[in-house]
Amino acid sequence: MNKEFFSLEGQIVDIEGRRTFAGKVEVEKGKIKAIIPLPSAPQHYLLPGFVDAHIHIESSLLVPSEFARLAVPFGTVATVSDPHEIGNVLGIDGVKYMIEDGEKVNFKFNFGAPSCVPATPFETAGAEIDTAGVEELLADPRVKYLAEMMNWPGVLHDDPVVMRKIAAAKEAGKPVDGHAPGLKGEEARQYIEKGMSTDHECFTREEALDKLNHGMFVQIREGSAARNFAALYELLADYPLQMMLCSDDKHPDSLIEGHIDVLVRRAVANGIDVFNVLQAACVNPVKHYTLDVGLLKEGDPADFIVVNNLQEFKVAQTYINGQLVADKGQPLIGQVPSAIVNQFNISPKIAADFALPAKSARINVIEAFDGELVTRHGTATVKTADGMAVSDPENDILKLAVINRYYDAPPAVGFIKNFGLKEGAIASSVGHDSHNITVVGVDDAAIARAVNLIIEQKGGLSAVCKAEELVLPLPVAGLMANRDGYAVASDYIKIDRLSKAMGSSLRAPFMTLSFMALLVIPAVKLSDKGLFDGHKFTFMDVFA
Repeated sequence: MNKEFFSLEGQIVDIEGRRTFAGKVEVEKGKIKAIIPLPSAPQHYLLPGFVDAHIHIESSLLVPSEFARLAVPFGTVATVSDPHEIGNVLGIDGVKYMIEDGEKVNFKFNFGAPSCVPATPFETAGAEIDTAGVEELLADPRVKYLAEMMNWPGVLHDDPVVMRKIAAAKEAGKPVDGHAPGLKGEEARQYIEKGMSTDHECFTREEALDKLNHGMFVQIREGSAARNFAALYELLADYPLQMMLCSDDKHPDSLIEGHIDVLVRRAVANGIDVFNVLQAACVNPVKHYTLDVGLLKEGDPADFIVVNNLQEFKVAQTYINGQLVADKGQPLIGQVPSAIVNQFNISPKIAADFALPAKSARINVIEAFDGELVTRHGTATVKTADGMAVSDPENDILKLAVINRYYDAPPAVGFIKNFGLKEGAIASSVGHDSHNITVVGVDDAAIARAVNLIIEQKGGLSAVCKAEELVLPLPVAGLMANRDGYAVASDYIKIDRLSKAMGSSLRAPFMTLSFMALLVIPAVKLSDKGLFDGHKFTFMDVFA
């Protein structure tokens, strides 16, 4: 549907008025011309579209134009998108790529200026976005905010570069997103007072309450790896004006099953007032980030959805700017061509590159947890073969390596627990934040093979075992595919299934793997430069 004028009748959901009423919505030239009460109307519901309040589009493994096609059938009309991932690979040019690709389709992407590229000095990234770069991006009206300020120690200690970036956002009249996992008490207060307005990293109710009580917005995150809904959803009852819903990172297999609609449905099913839930899902992001997204009011852009009821939220239709973009579960946004941009400059590896001489009987181990980005520091007895420290699959302690993908350098090698692989290796060039290659495996030969499959494609996911090898190419920045999103989702399901057949019990092994190099989330991670203590912000030895 792309008419100059049309009208729809149904039960109108007035979120801020906390009421529903029978009525007719008249749309003219992409705007809401009028909302007219009626004595009766069909028993479906018209309400504002859903907004993902914090997401890295890159983690869907899809370029923005393809992400939109998969999201609109679930009622998503807009995202608040941090292009930090491609920024770490390609700098400002990467951010502009995301904006321009998103503009090819009728969907409301709202990109931020990455604040931490590179995220830390303890890893090798492909680019830097300095203060001048941040200022350049914030001057672009298409850039809506300063994206998550992960360097919370820099905020607390008034690091001049960090503070200049925050000041640039304030001067531009644009909000600053926070990122401070575990920060509470006086430190949380100071962090918020210096301008951090949101946080999507709360993983306990107590932490979230600390931040809410200091005036911060808390974004409930439920992605493919990090899942904090269960810990936080009850806060929607008491803090509806300070809550938002987000996915942060969502792989394509999850995206074809649902998006923000899933969180809305769960919250209502768990007894949260429907208007509180919709306030978080639809209204708060639009107002906080000053988005050009309609809220089903006269004069607004005609961005709204039609659902069967206010319990199931089964989306029948999605409209953006008065155009029907999804109908009965099918996207009406067409595919568009997307260019390949990349930076991948390394040569193939051999098994010997991953050999690690055993220096002592004990090793420091990263303990990963399903559904969490935080890890725990553990120790274990090292398993050796011919004087080398090797994987110990019987005790679920596997070799983990990170390989610089921007220039040839020796891999960094460590050990990780809870991946569960019994054979082979899996690898990924999606490795937050700098997106080097991360690999976990039971033997050096499989590790080298999994890495080389990715090098051959200049980016992707790979899984290698005795019976089979699979690779999902990601040629755009080594992060995204530029082909049909549903086909990418299908291929992802296959490689995910293989990784689980190899023994992994994780819900999303590749998503979890992608965060094992994320140094800004404690407790222990591995960068291309070595094993890293996320509490002390220093390197540590693999051997205890």
